[in-house]
Amino acid sequence: MKYALLCSLLLSQSAWCEYRVYQYVIKNKVISSFDQPQSEVITSSLNPQSFVAYNGGSGLVAIDLVRTWICPGYTGKKKKLCDSPYGKIPKELL
Repeated sequence: MKYALLCSLLLSQSAWCEYRVYQYVIKNKVISSFDQPQSEVITSSLNPQSFVAYNGGSGLVAIDLVRTWICPGYTGKKKKLCDSPYGKIPKELL
């Protein structure tokens, strides 16, 4: 009886999913040419440690975390990340 009541309570609740989005400014550490931009803004669901490891370490690029926010929903099936609630990045950070 107790088991059935507990199961019905757990199954009656709808599941809430959420994920964290990170926004980074990537700057090239090596001497850059005039053809290439000085920095690039990247939005990812990878945390800072995973982002650095996935992109080959921090030897050639400087990775700065600008901001982070939480998005509701499911991230599978190549779903687009939600937009930032903060708006655009100020130009002095780039």
